[in-house]
Amino acid sequence: MSRWLCFKRLVVFGLVVSMVGCASIPAGVPPSPDDPWEPFNRSVFEFNEGLDKYVLKPVVSGYRFVLPEFIREGIYNFFSNYNDIYTALNNLLQGKPDYAFNDLMRVVVNTTMGLGGLIDLATPGGLEKHKEDFGQTFGVWGIPSGPYVVLPFFGPSSVRDTFGTVADLETDYLFKYIPDVGLRNSLTGLRVVNARNTYYEAGDLLDGAAIDKYSFLRDAYIQRRKYQINEGRDDEEPQMPAYENPYE
Repeated sequence: MSRWLCFKRLVVFGLVVSMVGCASIPAGVPPSPDDPWEPFNRSVFEFNEGLDKYVLKPVVSGYRFVLPEFIREGIYNFFSNYNDIYTALNNLLQGKPDYAFNDLMRVVVNTTMGLGGLIDLATPGGLEKHKEDFGQTFGVWGIPSGPYVVLPFFGPSSVRDTFGTVADLETDYLFKYIPDVGLRNSLTGLRVVNARNTYYEAGDLLDGAAIDKYSFLRDAYIQRRKYQINEGRDDEEPQMPAYENPYE
């Protein structure tokens, strides 16, 4: 059985588990017009929270204990440099060739002089870091967001961004096209752990706050995506959610 088929079956399993019972909306929490499927989304959110609590977070705790900070930073820089390739592609598709050129120069500088991307020399050198994906590209093309969706394993999304996530995965060389299956699986696992490690402390802060975590992450995600697609034409960027697509 291929790794991609296993992954899709895991997603289906997550949906089935979530459909066993839809979570109720807490009393006093107003409904959101962007979230017509809220009871179902909350059940998927609870599934993801359990997965994070009992699987991801313990693994990341061990990751942080075993690896010193400078190694974790190098791993983060490596995947960040790799993602700049796809950011450049999406900026080009969005009609921003100057940004795309900037992103490609980041890859060239960090790959050649930054030990294959382990050291970020581009940012202090004045090459701005961008972050683009196919969901944003679809938004720039005028495709409406559609209702808010919580995806198993991936977390906050929308109908449009769900198709964007599929496009991201289908074009991702490290995720799908490396011939060595063992290496491909290992890199995928490391990327997930690296992504969760980025928000390790932020997740703890949200867990300890007296808020409805689901509503907070939903509203933050929707605002941030609007900001990203509108190129920050609002007065200021909204607060970044603590849980993001691990493959970004």
